[in-house]
Amino acid sequence: MTVPARRRVTVDRDDRVLLIGLDRADKRNAADHAMLSELALAYGELDRDPELRVGLVYAHGDHFTAGLDLADIGPRIGPDGVDIVPEGGINPWQVDGTSVSKPVVVAVQGTCLTLGIELILASDITIAAESTVFGQIEVSRGILPFGGATVRLPRAVGWGNAMRWMLTGDRFDAPEALRLGLVQEVVPDGTAFDRARELARRIAAQAPLAVQATLANARVAVRDGDAAAESALQPELVRLAATEDARIGMEAFLSRTDPGFVGR
Repeated sequence: MTVPARRRVTVDRDDRVLLIGLDRADKRNAADHAMLSELALAYGELDRDPELRVGLVYAHGDHFTAGLDLADIGPRIGPDGVDIVPEGGINPWQVDGTSVSKPVVVAVQGTCLTLGIELILASDITIAAESTVFGQIEVSRGILPFGGATVRLPRAVGWGNAMRWMLTGDRFDAPEALRLGLVQEVVPDGTAFDRARELARRIAAQAPLAVQATLANARVAVRDGDAAAESALQPELVRLAATEDARIGMEAFLSRTDPGFVGR
């Protein structure tokens, strides 16, 4: 009898938050093709399901990820690169023109190399344990960062800071990641997941259509420029003002109660 392969990514629901856990701890969560495909499917589930409002990506074990499992991925690099997105999935690094429409919070610890940093850059808020070590080390392996670091890291941390770490392959610590703006908070070891979940739940409690519109408009500004984003502001305001959630939000404001948004 064939034994089913052990899954590389766990997917659980915490009310409106989708918990997405890298689960190859015996390999320091190095990403083989199976893990990348399962992660893409989890992102697809987050994007499609109207009951889900936020994703939280974390890792089982002591390390977020040691990067790519090159022994598995290397032979799969074909004329068009590596295909990691099965039907129903979304590329978690969002470098193929398709983005997840909902916010993603990331919690990292231990080692966070290469595609781990790129996953942070493709996400929205990151919490790091204080002993986390980061590295964009592809140049030490004879390849380049192909999950978005060359595009997003200079924009996120400044040209010189990005080149300092991408071109040397050197590793850096959590305080440096915070200084750069790569992560938003550094917390004591063992608490990154809990803090990230707290923030994810806080986002999930907001009006989901408004959250998604805010995220989308900020992305338009980054991709297409300020003018494109500005031209969409008033139409989006009109659209959101007509929603049930806008009514709920106003009633909660007037009554000084907590709103229970419904996503309509």
